[in-house]
Amino acid sequence: MENKITGHTRLAALFATPIRHSVSPMIHNTAFQALGIDAVYLAFEVGTQGLSQAIDSIRNLEMLGANLSMPNKILAVEHMDELSEAARLIGAVNTITNDNGKLTGHNTDGTGFMRSLEDIDVNIIGKKMTIIGAGGAATAIIVQAALDGVKEITVYNRKDDFYDNIKKKLAYISDNTDCIITLHDLADQNELAKDVAGSALLLNATGVGMKPLETQTPIQDFSIIRPDLAVCDVIYTPRETEFLKQARLRGAKTNNGLGMLLYQGAAAFEKWTGKEMPIEIVKPIIENN
Repeated sequence: MENKITGHTRLAALFATPIRHSVSPMIHNTAFQALGIDAVYLAFEVGTQGLSQAIDSIRNLEMLGANLSMPNKILAVEHMDELSEAARLIGAVNTITNDNGKLTGHNTDGTGFMRSLEDIDVNIIGKKMTIIGAGGAATAIIVQAALDGVKEITVYNRKDDFYDNIKKKLAYISDNTDCIITLHDLADQNELAKDVAGSALLLNATGVGMKPLETQTPIQDFSIIRPDLAVCDVIYTPRETEFLKQARLRGAKTNNGLGMLLYQGAAAFEKWTGKEMPIEIVKPIIENN
C-alpha cells in the first residue's frame, strides 16, 4: 500500500549528529507503510546546542515522539516530564513518547538486547551473565537485564580513570534492583574465567572487534568458552567479529548486535503506535545495510 502524505500525517524523528548514515528512517517508514499508519519518520542533524528546541518541537508539532542518539541521550534526561524506570537507572534516553504534550523518556537499548536473545533460544532470567565493557550500551543492557530478573551480573572493564565512577553507577543500579552487580578489572583473567564458568552468557559490549580493531578480541583465553555458553557481541559490523568466530568454533551459541539494533527500534515503534513492528518486513533492511 502506498503511504500518502495527508493533512493528518504525524511525524516521528531522530535527533542526533552525525546521522545521515542511519537506516532508522527506512526501517520506520517501511513499518508505517506496511501497517497503513499515517506517519513519517525523518532524521535531523541535532547536537546538544539545539536539543532543547528540538525536544520542544515534539510538543509544538504534536509529533508521535522521537529517537535520540549521540550526543543527546544523557542531556535529554533533564528535558523530560517523566522517565521510565530503565531510563532513570541508566541516566540516558533514546526514545521519547508524546502523550498530549507530556514527554516521557525511555531507553529501549536494553530491551532490544534482551529480546534478541530469543532469536538464539537463550533465556538468562534467574541466571548469571558476564559483560565486558561498561559504556552506554553495556549500562543499558545491565539495567534491563536486572529489571527483567537476571540474578547476577559481573562486569569487567579496564581499570582506567572512569573505573571508580563506573563502580558507583553499578552499585546504584544494584541497590535499586534485585540483581547482584559487581565490577572487576579486565586484567584479572583468572577471575574472569571463574565468573564465565558460572555464567549462562558472555557479552562483549566494547568496540574491540570493530575497525580498526577488527583483528583483536576482548579476551585472550578462549578455553573459557564452553558449548552451553551463549556468547554475544553488541558489534554488528563486521557481522561476525573474531570474538564471535572463536566462540562459534568452540560450539557456543552466538549473536551479533543486529538483533539489538532491530528490536530497540521495534520497541520505540510500539510505544509510538501501540502496534508491533512487522519484523519480517524490516529485518532485511538492517541485514542488507
